[in-house]
Amino acid sequence: MTRRNLPADEMSDAAIFINQRGEPLSRFGVRYLLRKYARRAGATTSATNKVPHPHSLRHSTAVHLLKAGVDYATISQWLGHASLTTTMRYARADIDLKRQALSRVFPESLAPPTEPHVLLDPGGLSDWLRRL
Repeated sequence: MTRRNLPADEMSDAAIFINQRGEPLSRFGVRYLLRKYARRAGATTSATNKVPHPHSLRHSTAVHLLKAGVDYATISQWLGHASLTTTMRYARADIDLKRQALSRVFPESLAPPTEPHVLLDPGGLSDWLRRL
């Protein structure tokens, strides 16, 4: 029975992505399809010339959702994480989110300096270092 033929109360529990046998698509099936179509498209990661891994799709999706302002609890539920701390790892890994947070709290911290903080003294620093 396909998803379209299910009664409304059973549709919410039905798998969205299914394999050729009509079973839920496993992580191995996702990896197989990703590799198949990535190779066909010539997509590889630049550093290693490897085909992207399904986890890289999962990770980039979570980071994009965070950048779009989706809350951690929603992302955690959507990705099937057991706890929010797992989802919080994505925020720690993204430098853009850190930059946004800093600019909200300390807007002047990311602004270009208006005047130099250090006065250049051509011989003063090197003389001081020699005396150490």
